[in-house]
Amino acid sequence: MARILSCIQPTGDVTLGNYLGAIRFWVDDQTPDSFHGVVDLHALTVQRDPAELRMKSLQTAQILLAAGLDPQIATVFLQSHVPQHAQLSWLMECTTSFGELSRMTQFKDKSDGLGDSFVSASLFTYPSLMASDILLYDTNKVPVGDDQRQHLELARDIAQRFNSRYGKTFVVPDGVIPKVGARIMDLQDPTSKMSKSSGSEQGTILVLDDPKLLEKKIKRAVTDLDSEVRFDPASKPGVSNLLTILAVCTGASDPAELADNYTQYGPLKADTAAALIEFLRPLQERFAELAGNPDVVRSALRIGADRAESIAATTLSRAYDAIGLVPR
Repeated sequence: MARILSCIQPTGDVTLGNYLGAIRFWVDDQTPDSFHGVVDLHALTVQRDPAELRMKSLQTAQILLAAGLDPQIATVFLQSHVPQHAQLSWLMECTTSFGELSRMTQFKDKSDGLGDSFVSASLFTYPSLMASDILLYDTNKVPVGDDQRQHLELARDIAQRFNSRYGKTFVVPDGVIPKVGARIMDLQDPTSKMSKSSGSEQGTILVLDDPKLLEKKIKRAVTDLDSEVRFDPASKPGVSNLLTILAVCTGASDPAELADNYTQYGPLKADTAAALIEFLRPLQERFAELAGNPDVVRSALRIGADRAESIAATTLSRAYDAIGLVPR
């Protein structure tokens, strides 16, 4: 069975797009060889409020569990609970060239976005930590979108270089195209993908939004001046986005067929809001249960960290021995 690693940063809030595009597939496909980390160390590349980081890290883990990841099956853990991530990261930095890191497009984009603000060295070197995340678990498959493909290629290059210099140590991971979920767009800018980092507040559906707020956001969703209801993402992106959300929430296979049921936008929005509220209800109810019993979440994270560390420690020891560090 192939070992798969998928991680999520605890920055911002989990959106409907995150849930439909990734998390629900993690739940559907979970096996004893599935590893899902909340990568809180990566969140430190820019300055964070400590209390908020702590809250968001636990909240993100709670959402993963509420969505259906079972700690008795898959491994769900906080990255900082497994010290080998940071330890192996130094070896990865020592095996990565300055030129490789300087060519990473995300560093350029993020550092440019900070303008004259403080730019940490970790923002430059964090691809080495990401390589550590992947290689620690003898990972075979990494579902990766276009925005992370460059990081996976670097991890592969580092693994191959390390193996060439010091002998076979790491499994060289393969990227796999993630399952394609419904592409959910911003409700206020339906030409842009819904995002927890760059989307508009009113245009972004959060999985923990109160039902009344969900209804409000859907009813205020941008449509167009044409009153015809049809599925046409190119010329009617707002209406098509609502039909897509309705289709996912009701289990319909074709959003275009749903358009035949409507002649006005008002009923479409009302039905979409009602379906969305019911669709998210089980996750929200389970999240509330977990929030009311934080010991359950912490126990699940301890189970995950212990399981992750048992594998990570073996990999780190193998790497330390290969590179010539003296055993304790």
